[in-house]
Amino acid sequence: MSKLSLSLHRYILFPVLLISQFVSCIEREMTTTVEPGSKDCFYQFLKTGETLDIEYQVIDGGHGDLDISFEIAEPNGRVAYADFKKSDNIHRHKASTDGDYRFCFDNTFSSFNRKTVFFEIIIESEDGNSDNDDWNNDIFEGLSPEEYYDMKVEDIQNAINRVRTYLSKARQTQDILKSFEARDRNIAEENYFRVNAWSICQILLMLGVGSVQVFMVRSLFETDSKVNTIWKKLSL
Repeated sequence: MSKLSLSLHRYILFPVLLISQFVSCIEREMTTTVEPGSKDCFYQFLKTGETLDIEYQVIDGGHGDLDISFEIAEPNGRVAYADFKKSDNIHRHKASTDGDYRFCFDNTFSSFNRKTVFFEIIIESEDGNSDNDDWNNDIFEGLSPEEYYDMKVEDIQNAINRVRTYLSKARQTQDILKSFEARDRNIAEENYFRVNAWSICQILLMLGVGSVQVFMVRSLFETDSKVNTIWKKLSL
């Protein structure tokens, strides 16, 4: 392969590799069900200086209120944040030490209703990206100063960082909208269940009252019925 071909290959491959570096980010999302009277905990390892963004939302209350208690604890056991009976919230915590950070969803205050919780976590280092400093040095190795400046690496980095930020925000917004849709659907289904249940109860009550009224009216005109006898004794 000629020197010109190698140079062109490097010019084409470098932006592709650079993009794959900058768009990498640790993001996780999960939906969990917390049974009544129980507490579910999750653990995430963080390095010093990394930032944990966590957002949660109760999307189903199991015929009860859409609320849950939540807390974030550091590796030494100190509780950094605590919420009591909230439907949703967002927390941002910067790790002060290496270790497993614990975040728990607490439904011990509920005796009958289980809660379905959607949550998303985003982990960023101090520069907002994954740790790839050594990889950066390797990718620039072998490039002449002319090639380095001609490619305007700083401009490419800034543009890719902006694209990555916008993509992350767009995806986070879509996840939030999806959780809103799930919560609204569960609320509508819960209201549908309550309306049907109360309607059935009212219909049964009306049928019962109507039957009692018919029985009582008929007993007034039947002289040999036991109810008529009781009425006569009461009237005396």
